[in-house]
Amino acid sequence: MRFDSGFWSNATIAALGRLDVRYTMAVRCANSAVARAISSIEETAWARIAYTPDGIAEVAEADYGGRRLIVRRTRLADAAQQALFPGWRHNGFLTDLAGPAVEVDRFHREHATVELAIRDIKEGSGLEHCPSGNFNANGAWLACSVLAHDLCRWAAMVGQVHPAGELTVVATLRARLVCVAGRLVNRSGTPTLRAPLHWPWAHQFKQALANIRALPVAAPG
Repeated sequence: MRFDSGFWSNATIAALGRLDVRYTMAVRCANSAVARAISSIEETAWARIAYTPDGIAEVAEADYGGRRLIVRRTRLADAAQQALFPGWRHNGFLTDLAGPAVEVDRFHREHATVELAIRDIKEGSGLEHCPSGNFNANGAWLACSVLAHDLCRWAAMVGQVHPAGELTVVATLRARLVCVAGRLVNRSGTPTLRAPLHWPWAHQFKQALANIRALPVAAPG
């Protein structure tokens, strides 16, 4: 499990240990004990990692109370901006995962995509507002919204309708492949979907449908 610093506590780490759950857990680098641990890292220990064009990022690790503390430090690359903001900004997390610090840092940073998924649910699956003053009704609305969101992203993943490694945006998926005018007609006893003649996403739709239909069907019983 990957946590932000709001979950940082010895009690949480102890519970994860009892349940045999591996973790990465962000810490508050302004904490004096964490800051001391970071300051103990030798300059030669920092490893450069890929970052945005206007910035520099490096990763290293230290010991924090017997636990593994991995730290990423970043700063601006432009000389003029460095004059205004010359120092490094640190982000650290505790972990019990094995492996190179750079790889574990990459794994931990991927947890930020959950924020994009939450935004996507709000903008693409009906959670921009809750429709009722009744808690249970809103709970049912939430469940339906999340199910709809998951089904859309599942269909996009299985249907291979977006580039590998890119986040599926449900609003885009709906605009291109779902909310499209069409008509179901009967052609010699065969139900046929008639779509717009110059639909730019027709090939993508047919390919996704073929991929989903090709999924193996579980045997009965």
